[in-house]
Parts: sequence; C-alpha cells; structure tokens
Amino acid sequence: MGGGNGAKAAQKRERAAKDAAGGAKSQLKVNTAAMNKKCSVCLQPFLQTTNKKALDEHAQSKHSKTGKECFGDAYDASK
Repeated sequence: MGGGNGAKAAQKRERAAKDAAGGAKSQLKVNTAAMNKKCSVCLQPFLQTTNKKALDEHAQSKHSKTGKECFGDAYDASK
C-alpha cells in the first residue's frame, strides 16, 4: 500500500543510476580522428572543418608563408 515520497525518490535514483551505467559519451576519439589537416612546417593538426581563413592566419603568423605552402592539398579542400 505504501508509495510515499521516499519510495518515489528511491525509484527515481535507481532509474538514474541504471541509465548512467551506460558509459561516458566522449567526443575525444571522434575529434582526434577528424584532425586530418596538418601544417607541413610545424606538424600542428587542424580539424577537417577548419576554414581557409584560419589556415592562412596560422601560416602567416607562425611561418610567414601562404596557406598553400603550409597545407598543400588540404588547403585546396578547405572552404
């Protein structure tokens, strides 16, 4: 017959603990795999979604070169 607030809270905690047992949903592996653009001078990796402006900025500020010189074909594939 009992079903007071204490029982409901306990059930809610049990359900939450069971759902949390599924494991962590980390993006680290996916993000690491997506870093497929590398500067040929310093080998710094960049995400595949990095735009040309950011690549140009890196090349100019770090190496006084153009984006094409530092990133080659990966630069052409950028938007």
